Amino acid sequence: MSSVQLIVGLGNPGEQYDQTRHNAGFWFVEEIARQQNVVFRPETKFLGEVAKIDLNGHQAWLLKPMTFMNRSGQSIQALAKFYRLSIDQVLVAHDELDLPVGVAKLKTAGGHGGHNGLRDTIAALGGPGFHRLRLGIDHPGDRHQVVNYVLKSPSKIEREKIDDAIYDASRVLPDILAGDFAKAMNQLHTRS
Repeated sequence: MSSVQLIVGLGNPGEQYDQTRHNAGFWFVEEIARQQNVVFRPETKFLGEVAKIDLNGHQAWLLKPMTFMNRSGQSIQALAKFYRLSIDQVLVAHDELDLPVGVAKLKTAGGHGGHNGLRDTIAALGGPGFHRLRLGIDHPGDRHQVVNYVLKSPSKIEREKIDDAIYDASRVLPDILAGDFAKAMNQLHTRS
């Protein structure tokens, strides 16, 4: 199993989106950066903001695409191509409507489930074989409300639950970077 060398957080750039549910992926990589004491910096050739971490001897890039959600794949592809990373060395953290608030789950491959950031990433990377960290934000109950829902801020209690899930996911990062997904999944999924 390949070790993960690129951790992408999906989200939308700009202050008006900072606190919206759709930015849960950004929140995850920002938490990793905070824990590792690294700072994101703009990198135009990758159409995003990047930081580099070194955890137990495993190095990885953190990436926040600044292309807006629907074009996330362009940014991910630019960095992955530049560093010659294979699709299974990529982990994408994203908001997940099909999981309850406060639940985080790891998954490898699969469809996009209507998520435009994932749809664009699958197209840009040439397949669905990357790893995902799915951060539950719950579903509004009606598919016609999804766009408004993901672009709104969660309640204070929901945000605390999402932050807890992000923290839980950050605890299994050493296993993810080492390529031990079975162990990471086992630990994370017994928590949530």
